[in-house]
Amino acid sequence: MEKTFQIYYTSDTHGHIFPVNYASNCPENSGLLNLAAQVEKDGNTLVLDGGDSLQGTPLTQYYLEHCKKWPIHPVAAAFNAMGLDYFTLGNHDFNFGYEALRDYLQAMDGVCLCTNVEDLGGELRIRPWAVHTLANGLRVGITGVVTDFVNVWEQPQNLERIRVTDAFQAARATCAALREQCDVCVCIYHGGFEEELETGRVLSDSGENLACKIARELDFDLLLTGHQHMAVEGVNLSGTYAVQPPANAGQFLHISGKWEGTRSSFRSRLTAVGAIHPAEPYQSLLPLENAVQDWLDQPIGELDRTIPPEGKLEAALYGSQVAALFNQVQLTETGADFSCTSLGNDPVGLASPVTMRGVTAAYLFANTLVVLEVTEEVLRQTLERCAAYFTLVDGQPQISEEFLLPKVEHYNYDFYAGLSYTFDLRRPVGSRVIRLAKLDGSPLGGGTFRLCTSNYRATGTGGYEILRECPVLWRGGTEMPDLTARYIQAHSPMPQLHNVEMRVIW
Repeated sequence: MEKTFQIYYTSDTHGHIFPVNYASNCPENSGLLNLAAQVEKDGNTLVLDGGDSLQGTPLTQYYLEHCKKWPIHPVAAAFNAMGLDYFTLGNHDFNFGYEALRDYLQAMDGVCLCTNVEDLGGELRIRPWAVHTLANGLRVGITGVVTDFVNVWEQPQNLERIRVTDAFQAARATCAALREQCDVCVCIYHGGFEEELETGRVLSDSGENLACKIARELDFDLLLTGHQHMAVEGVNLSGTYAVQPPANAGQFLHISGKWEGTRSSFRSRLTAVGAIHPAEPYQSLLPLENAVQDWLDQPIGELDRTIPPEGKLEAALYGSQVAALFNQVQLTETGADFSCTSLGNDPVGLASPVTMRGVTAAYLFANTLVVLEVTEEVLRQTLERCAAYFTLVDGQPQISEEFLLPKVEHYNYDFYAGLSYTFDLRRPVGSRVIRLAKLDGSPLGGGTFRLCTSNYRATGTGGYEILRECPVLWRGGTEMPDLTARYIQAHSPMPQLHNVEMRVIW
């Protein structure tokens, strides 16, 4: 007998609750509250989420720093208004420590499923899986899995009472247990695709993303992925139907399922979030939102000249004053010899007077700092990766498709400080660094150096695998937007910075 059902699926909403533009990468109509107005739920409907919900907007940053002042958890309130049934954790949901995660889970009406997270503290409301019986009698087995690269990225103190185990092995064991108890088997996986979906080309073999392996080797009917921020409306992978919504609550996936006794089939569509939101919890959260807006607009310092929005190719070719600022913050904070930083996918500048809104729009990530021990050869290899950002078309530099497909990754081009270097784009990729010296022009020579980078880049993510092998000399706990605000306050009015000598020839 045929049974039908529907699923609303979100992932990587990154704290986008209100339909406001905190930064240029926010869709015009976005936010979990707006999405809640579009969910039409009955007994044969499930609302699911793939994690990374606590980090990503000034609102959640402000709330988590002042949570004792506010009686309602904004992220939980928004998801509760959606009627969220089940969700898993994303890697960024661990960023704020055990207590913040505990309070979030306690405020949620939905059930957290994460089969590869073990709670050593005994206070987290997490289950490995659930079997949900719909009104039509269909048994839907659901589990959640988070990329085990949490162990690589996360601050050690945030995992003292948590153990994150191997993602694939946990998924395999749970799938086997669920299959005996359900008709349709669903995995919410906070991880992405390690292969290009159109060609099968391997994108990464690091283990950070395993969706293709899970689909190929395990017996899930539906694989709900995330983490990569890549829009995948629907694809059949070795008999498993897989999807992924883009980030920041601008779109959601509406999935229609049909079970015919021995097999299931799916159709799905990406749907834009509309402009309507429910009166509640909008009104209850509005005082918090107004406090955030006031905080964002407080001046924190001056620049001696405004930095206009910097185009991606132009900045990569000629340097970036925004990147120079972030690198100077990193050098000042750590005393490292050299520093590298990346920028987001959109052109960004910084107006004067500088506000927290400007800083958080320019530095989109909740990154902390890491100092690595590196050699000249390590620096050369990382710079070669940066030089691969370019390709020549009719003799003119353009951005390589490697940084544009299958998704845009301008943030994997790094800007350096403390070095003098030259790229020659006429040479093959891998041999483009023709000059590498200290900022004063003297040779690096032998020995080791201290390189400050983000906790994200220090893991080797983005094609910088060699950094993963470097000894860690120091880890910081304060996020870069806060460090940047302090630096500007201390150095206002801040002059233009000249902390790199970089040249690209073609």
